[in-house]
Amino acid sequence: MEKAQSPAETVSQEVWITHLFNADPETVFRAWTDPKQLAAWYAPDGCTIVFKKADIRKGGQYHSCIHNPSHGDCWCKGTYLEVDAPRKLVFTAEVTDANGNDIDPVTVGMPADWPAKTVVTLQFKPLGTQTEMTLHQTVAASLAKATGAFPSWIEMFNRLNQQL
Repeated sequence: MEKAQSPAETVSQEVWITHLFNADPETVFRAWTDPKQLAAWYAPDGCTIVFKKADIRKGGQYHSCIHNPSHGDCWCKGTYLEVDAPRKLVFTAEVTDANGNDIDPVTVGMPADWPAKTVVTLQFKPLGTQTEMTLHQTVAASLAKATGAFPSWIEMFNRLNQQL
């Protein structure tokens, strides 16, 4: 018989990434909340992103498309749940079509157990002249690694660090 996991065990197995940026928290936070800056780095290597909507404030929403030359377009929308400059940013991420309608992640090539909605929490901590940012996404790390979502975060963070 399988033992059910506690909520703490589940959270510990989700995506957690800590990255060090060569800029102060205000600068890094602004890169996450300025749509023009986001458009310059918020896509994996070899991909581009376009925002149909980017209302970055508590309760605001976004709708974006990452274009991948190998895999096509990936549309996503979400709502900003918390915007606490320069300490914390929390938003949802949902797979959609070009019109912003929710769709089953399987239809865009994701595994059947990929959640229709995840929550991304970013925390920014000053470390001298640098910023330690911790990302938590409510999806299993093993699943995110298998789909390429986990390494895509790393690629985006490296791109942002180069721009800073």
